[in-house]
Amino acid sequence: MDYEIGMRRGDEFTGKVALITGGARNIGRAISRALAAGGATVMINANTSREAGEETVAMIEKAGGKAALCMGDITDPAAVKHLVDETVKQFGRIDMVVSNAAIRAETPFAQMSFEEWKRVTSTVLDGAFLVSQAALPQLIKAGGGSLVYIGGLTGHKGALHRAHVVASKGGLAAMAKAVAHDLAEHNITVNCVVPGPIATVRGLPGAPERPDHRKTLPLVGRRGEPQEIAAMVRMLCGPDARYITGQSIHVNGGVLMP
Repeated sequence: MDYEIGMRRGDEFTGKVALITGGARNIGRAISRALAAGGATVMINANTSREAGEETVAMIEKAGGKAALCMGDITDPAAVKHLVDETVKQFGRIDMVVSNAAIRAETPFAQMSFEEWKRVTSTVLDGAFLVSQAALPQLIKAGGGSLVYIGGLTGHKGALHRAHVVASKGGLAAMAKAVAHDLAEHNITVNCVVPGPIATVRGLPGAPERPDHRKTLPLVGRRGEPQEIAAMVRMLCGPDARYITGQSIHVNGGVLMP
């Protein structure tokens, strides 16, 4: 398996700018690098992972690409406005927005506080709403573009102790369908990529050790790599995917076949 899939150099995004939330590490890092490999200039957003974000920028620049990091909380409308304004100030436009920011958390429903519920759902859903809406005038000005939401397998099959995550990720899939209707007239496609079990670096705040019931391998016999999710995002943002919108596209090794 060529795990550099999605990282091959190309020019389909030459002159275009991508804004990626949660773009500093794991799947977000892979997406940032994949779009940069296609020629896009990339603005990476992170809330707490400054060092990882700077490392991702350095990776892109070492490969000959162009990127910058803008720290900020995407649940804060003022911070989102600053993120979009800073992207336009530095790079002149926005053509693609990828909403990847999320919080991993597991708590039994009966013990889940409203504060924890809001922290997870706000990051995933409110963040995607705020960033999409704030970037919309720039996408329209550019003559069209792409919104991609990074959903989750749990949003389609449920999961133990993850009611907030399930609701949020399922909500992204529904949001893609709705927003696709609203934005089709502006030549903006809206899709949701749903990763299956992916080999990522654990140990993030709120991310416990993976329990036994989540260790089963997909049909293909392995976990996916972040680059394999990034390759799908790159395709959806590219010129060959302009007839794809409102879809939830599963990249999961056969663990779920909806």
